[in-house]
Amino acid sequence: MPRTFSRAVLAGALALAAAAASAQEVNLYSSRHYDTDERLYTDFEKATGIKVNRIEAGADELIERMKAEGRNSPADVFLTTDAGRMWRAEEAGILAPVESELLDEKIPEHLRHPDDLWFGFSQRARIIFYDKQDVTEPPQTYAELADPKWKGRVCTRSGSNIYMLSLLAAKIAHDGEEAATEWAQGLWDNRARDPQGGDTDQLRAIVSGECDVVLANTYYFARALRTEVDGVSAHVDRIGWVFPDQDGAGAHVNVSAGAMAAHAPHPEAAKAFLEYLASDSAQAYFSKGNDEYPVVEGVEQAESTAQLGEFKADELNLAELGRNQARAQMIYDSVGYE
Repeated sequence: MPRTFSRAVLAGALALAAAAASAQEVNLYSSRHYDTDERLYTDFEKATGIKVNRIEAGADELIERMKAEGRNSPADVFLTTDAGRMWRAEEAGILAPVESELLDEKIPEHLRHPDDLWFGFSQRARIIFYDKQDVTEPPQTYAELADPKWKGRVCTRSGSNIYMLSLLAAKIAHDGEEAATEWAQGLWDNRARDPQGGDTDQLRAIVSGECDVVLANTYYFARALRTEVDGVSAHVDRIGWVFPDQDGAGAHVNVSAGAMAAHAPHPEAAKAFLEYLASDSAQAYFSKGNDEYPVVEGVEQAESTAQLGEFKADELNLAELGRNQARAQMIYDSVGYE
């Protein structure tokens, strides 16, 4: 079956869902903290007449809140970043499967839960950035980051960070726990400094000369290409990048994802909202508004991400990242990765 839906088909699906949810609202619990998402909500309201009520907080806080609320929870949709956080929500029992031919057709299989408990709606790749002044032959694979030749030159976020956990969880899925442990040990031994800060701070550490090679998500750098990011944008010509493992599994990707709440009081409105996030307009806005990659085939990506070039993405089903999350944390802890 082709992986495309016409605008008319999508509009019809949204209209039917909106009609079923007429005069309703949708209560969105979101840990996405991007101001640009406002456009997503206002466009949905205009297209369907369904009002979006938002509660915004950290993912773990929202998960705990939904657990505490139980069957009385007003949440209809849970929206967050990283499949690892979606796994935590799944384990907490706060998600419900969504039967949607549109979502199953438009969202690639590896970017959604096998049982349709959640769906990825935008992508970011976790790749290697390097100092072009000091590095002439940058690492081409994640494995190379653990090679002793990079001792004292690599910077990353903390081993408890969800992005780092998901990357190691993918390593476990591909290579097994023993190889993943060896890699984590080598990465830790190669650190230029103890982990600190967020992804933007890793990029700034290249500019300052503190780190020669770092791991960061693409949208942090792409944002610096599009708009002013202090300590990065003025120095983007100094920063090079590599999409790792292009001759192997491909670059590690993760998602922003959405799911229906287990006790959603407005399930049809929730489904309409999730289907809307797969529309061409919403997908384009995910990309152009926040420098992420769309998940729906054929949607034009942002100029900022296009500047990074085409790449082969790892097609490991992202549900594996959650299943391996606890083991990933144990491995980081076992090698002393702070």
